[in-house]
Amino acid sequence: MINKIIISLLIISFFSLLSCDEAYTPKPRGYFRIDLPQKNYLLFDSVFPYAFEYPNYAIIDTNLQLNDQKYWMNLQMPQFKATLHFSYKKVDNNLGEYLEDAHTLVTKLIPKADGIYDSLIVDRKRNVFGLSYRVVGSGAASPYQFFLTDSSSHFVRAALYFNTIPNNDSLQPVIDFIESDINHIIETFEWEKPIR
Repeated sequence: MINKIIISLLIISFFSLLSCDEAYTPKPRGYFRIDLPQKNYLLFDSVFPYAFEYPNYAIIDTNLQLNDQKYWMNLQMPQFKATLHFSYKKVDNNLGEYLEDAHTLVTKLIPKADGIYDSLIVDRKRNVFGLSYRVVGSGAASPYQFFLTDSSSHFVRAALYFNTIPNNDSLQPVIDFIESDINHIIETFEWEKPIR
């Protein structure tokens, strides 16, 4: 009886092996589908010395108003676990120092970046000048940064960070989506005089 069972199992195993003529190939690693919201914009216009249009899926947090951080803010994008951090400095014959700081903060990304691409921002009509930096590389902590100034009174720097371990290859669709919204922020950015 035991011999019959063993022989039956061997025959079943033999035929199951013969029926598998396809070679097994592992499936590529998959990622969750990301639903991107529709593009709509709201105006950020307050007592801050600057105004711009921002995407309606973002939340503005202005609770960063400490002594040396007046007019700082975060543009939070909870759906993407991302934040665009804004810092503001008043220019008082120290624009060179702020420009050097912005350059230094971007160059700190070089060890993890495959490339850093900068774009000049010049809009004489709005009196907005600056540089934007697109940082390419799967391990770069901040894939996009920019600074804007009027060259005489105001300086704003912003950096995009994700609240996840950097893996910009899988985040690339989200980075591209947010980058277009950051470009919209830059294109609608204007200086205002703060109410004191």
